[in-house]
Amino acid sequence: MLAVALSEHGAPSVLRLCELPEPSPGPHEVCVRVVACALNRLDLWVRAGLPGLRLTYPHILGSDVSGVIESVGPGCAPGLVGSEVVVNPGTSCGRCEACLSGWDNLCPRYAILGEHRSGGYAQRIVVPEANVVAKPNTLTMVEAAAIPLTFLTAWQMLVVRAHVQPGDVVLLHAVGSGVGVAALQIAKLHGAIVIALASSDAKLERARALGADAVVRSDVPDWESRIRELPCVGKRGVDIVVEHTGATTWEASIRLTRRGGTITTCGATSGPIANTDLRHVFFRQLQILGSTMGSKSLLYRILPLVERGVMRAVVDRTFPLEQAADAHAYLDRREQFGKVVLEIPS
Repeated sequence: MLAVALSEHGAPSVLRLCELPEPSPGPHEVCVRVVACALNRLDLWVRAGLPGLRLTYPHILGSDVSGVIESVGPGCAPGLVGSEVVVNPGTSCGRCEACLSGWDNLCPRYAILGEHRSGGYAQRIVVPEANVVAKPNTLTMVEAAAIPLTFLTAWQMLVVRAHVQPGDVVLLHAVGSGVGVAALQIAKLHGAIVIALASSDAKLERARALGADAVVRSDVPDWESRIRELPCVGKRGVDIVVEHTGATTWEASIRLTRRGGTITTCGATSGPIANTDLRHVFFRQLQILGSTMGSKSLLYRILPLVERGVMRAVVDRTFPLEQAADAHAYLDRREQFGKVVLEIPS
């Protein structure tokens, strides 16, 4: 099969088009012919190298897959063959306490496609049967691939961890990112007031069109003061901060959170080492909540909402598989609003 794989860490140029053996499904596994695979910032981090990450080369990136089930292994229903599906990017053992309690993303054997195991930059991928969900008929394959990882992540951050409520003021960093686009829609779905941050007027305009109540340029020195000037913020602060930018915004996020408010974080794009004034945390009784991905069950809530048009996939641009390196370079420039998706030739 055709695939784009890496055999070393480095710049986008380490991604090379190659031919690799086709995978074969084992017990309770399915083989999916990949039609589209969305990029995530995780792909860039894995390509560049993460601390402690051990890969088997050649390694295939890609967490967000949509396609057609081509074959099934022993124990799977034969009728699955030919089904159009979205692939849930997180795999787990399915037997431990975490999995059985509905927190499979806390499983000791939890793995993400493209990071800990082969991903979707290829014509075929083998995944557990439990990881495939029927693709909504209203979505194209490209749109379907733009949903899983970022919507799962944002849903867990806002709904499961932060318990967003109607009227909550939510501060959203990097609204043009995949997590940002998903979090904006999820917050509005739950009746929140959303303040969106981005580095360009074009992104802020698109955020307004998607439902943001207020927008602020994040590349101006006084962005924190501009947020304070908003009537919904003032001296009180915001109820929830969706943090995934890290070091450059962390201290301001703490200052902007109201007494008893919540900061939920799923990433550190600008750097993982940030200063935390603990006096703010204990005296103002802040909640700082870490969050990674979401339970596989959440995709069954999210996809019907997308199918009905309550939320939608936002695709910025597509690239053919052979231009995966160009897609990485484009995503790394942070020019996109929404998802960047690879289209895989059949």
